[in-house]
Amino acid sequence: MFAFLAEFTTVFGPLNIFRYITFRTGGAIVTALIFVFLFGPGLIQLLRLKQGKGQPIRSDGPESHLAKKGTPTMGGLMILSGVVISTLLWANLRSPYVWVLLFVTLGFGAIGFYDDYLKVTKQTHAGFSSRARLALEFVIAGLAVTAVVYVTREPLNTSVFFPFIKDLSINIGFLMIIFGALVIVGSGNAVNLTDGLDGLAIVPVMIAGGTFGVIAYLSGNAVFASYLQITHVPGTGEIVVVIGALIGAGLGFLWFNAPPAQIFMGDTGSLALGGLIGTIAVATKHEIVLAVVGGLFVLEAVSVIVQVASFKLTGKRVFRMAPIHHHFEKKGWSEPQVVVRFWIIAFVLALAGLSTLKLR
Repeated sequence: MFAFLAEFTTVFGPLNIFRYITFRTGGAIVTALIFVFLFGPGLIQLLRLKQGKGQPIRSDGPESHLAKKGTPTMGGLMILSGVVISTLLWANLRSPYVWVLLFVTLGFGAIGFYDDYLKVTKQTHAGFSSRARLALEFVIAGLAVTAVVYVTREPLNTSVFFPFIKDLSINIGFLMIIFGALVIVGSGNAVNLTDGLDGLAIVPVMIAGGTFGVIAYLSGNAVFASYLQITHVPGTGEIVVVIGALIGAGLGFLWFNAPPAQIFMGDTGSLALGGLIGTIAVATKHEIVLAVVGGLFVLEAVSVIVQVASFKLTGKRVFRMAPIHHHFEKKGWSEPQVVVRFWIIAFVLALAGLSTLKLR
């Protein structure tokens, strides 16, 4: 909304500052952070009263988790509220990319909210039917990718680009919608699996978001994209404002989610934030780079796949418990050790992902 003020620079010159993405991104960070700080405590209290027993704790999990019984979930509501409100205030609402990102975020957030609601009310880990949940996710992701393909110039819109190799791309045509949907749904569920310890998911999400903020800004700028020899996608620079809102809301949430957590993110937040990151990767044409930047999320998802496949095929488990962060807890690592070490891994992988911008 504030971006429109730049149109009145002839009346008041200083309003020209609202043209700059960097300024509006800073505003989005601060706004989302303040919003979560102000309304977070009230939301936590409300959810605690409404949920009673809070999120059910796995009986087969690490014994230290039993002390978390009664902690409310659905903390993603405060993150998503901060992201949406801050984005609407600071982003250029003429940008189709902004609306696509909000559509996926709120759509995946609604699915996660319903899943959390079922878990809390029924005090079970089953939640939403996995098939129905995936079907809805693919519908939302498919619509989002279709919109991205429509607003992106040809043949860029249906091409997949490979990192480290200059000008190497494959035009996959209509299959782009299927591929993009897989990226978004995979990203959403990978982050969802990562959300199992206090502060574990939100920091890597912010790291990945910040990394893709750099990528979006450079990809959206013709001069920088030409210099770095990366794909120029006009208009993606506005995505940085949304990422700013994500980082601000994430920092605010971390204040309440830091050990011992006052609230859990829940599927409401993890599914939505993962979907948001995946959509940004599709919009900026850096889908493959997402596997590097979000390598921690990939590791968590793969550990679950390997565990399930191994048990079904051989009757034996590869890990003491999946996702893999629980495996290390079972080996004797304390929760803070697992969280901080995984943060370090996420940071290193983000640097590796950024290196793809120059190493070509």
